[in-house]
Amino acid sequence: MTRDTFSRRTLLIGAAALLAASPVRVLAQGAGPAIHVMKDPSCGCCSAWIEILENDGFAVTTEASAGTFLMRYKLDNGIPQEMASCHTGRIDGYMIEGHVPTADIRRMLAERPDAVGLAVPGMPYGSPGMGPESEREAYDVFLIRRDGGTEVFSHHAAA
Repeated sequence: MTRDTFSRRTLLIGAAALLAASPVRVLAQGAGPAIHVMKDPSCGCCSAWIEILENDGFAVTTEASAGTFLMRYKLDNGIPQEMASCHTGRIDGYMIEGHVPTADIRRMLAERPDAVGLAVPGMPYGSPGMGPESEREAYDVFLIRRDGGTEVFSHHAAA
């Protein structure tokens, strides 16, 4: 009987050690969609947008980038210059440019369009991370097609 107890105990300790050795994988499995965000390390609105994503259940990782390198990253990943904003995310094969609302990201992931991703060009006041939604100016979220063209994916009216 001592041998069986020892074996079970060893098995449980081993399983616990494996679990402790891979906390990132375990946490990511329990979290929502994983998104990796390239952003300027000193940008407050980027951090505010990331906090909104996290509060809505997204598993966010970030990477510091700025200037020419960040713009090159955007262009190399199919984001037209006129769609550019301050930060760029990658989620499940799609690019997310700028202050895109989480509901629009979730809708795109559910619909799975054949596209590069979504963009909110510029930094419209009241978009996620850019001030209170109660004072929002009207803005559009654009779907970026693979040929570089765009179309309105959703419209957010002024508050």
